Amino acid sequence: MIFRPKYITFDCYGTLTNFRMHEVAYQIYAGQLPPERLNQFVKEFGAYRLDEVMGDWKPYDQVLKSAISRTCKRHGLTYRDEDGQKFYDAVPTWGPHADVPEPLTRVGNKIPLVILSNAMNEQIHSNVRKLEAPFHKVYTAQDAGAYKPRLQAFEYMLDQLGCSPEDILHVSSSPRYDLMSAHDLGIVNKVWVNRGHEPRANAAYGFAEINDINGLPALVGL
Repeated sequence: MIFRPKYITFDCYGTLTNFRMHEVAYQIYAGQLPPERLNQFVKEFGAYRLDEVMGDWKPYDQVLKSAISRTCKRHGLTYRDEDGQKFYDAVPTWGPHADVPEPLTRVGNKIPLVILSNAMNEQIHSNVRKLEAPFHKVYTAQDAGAYKPRLQAFEYMLDQLGCSPEDILHVSSSPRYDLMSAHDLGIVNKVWVNRGHEPRANAAYGFAEINDINGLPALVGL
């Protein structure tokens, strides 16, 4: 795959920023569940976060607090709102995966980079600064009024950029949040960054696979 798009669009958390939600969960609940139960707790917390973003938009702190509250209920733990807030407050402190800044900057000097993230505006810009790369635009679920994997989020981004699905290359480590929806919307050129936090997507969704962002420049002829 060598394709020179008008824009390269990215998921941020997990793909570029080291998404450390599981670490916060371990810190809070390690003394309340045995290790094997805690691992399952973290997995189910991820599932509830996905479920929470499938409906109408609401602030991300509400997404996280509802998801962790439902997870606690499932495991017989007492939910505390201050614990839910810790997840939200942690997000803007996270930095990039080690492989991100250099190749992302190299690509960004030649092709405009865009982020579409399931974030609040007050969170995302701290994370983007830590990526140390030039970004043309940064769009959030708050801007779009919808979270990924809803198509509305992608439609908002395309409308803002004034381009068609065929004009972009979308890059994500998440088949469920990004690649499947991008496929449904007609985004032909997609890259899966296999960071190991989701099962492999069905090849029918049509994507190139790389292990980290070091593999991206070659895909766009750089």
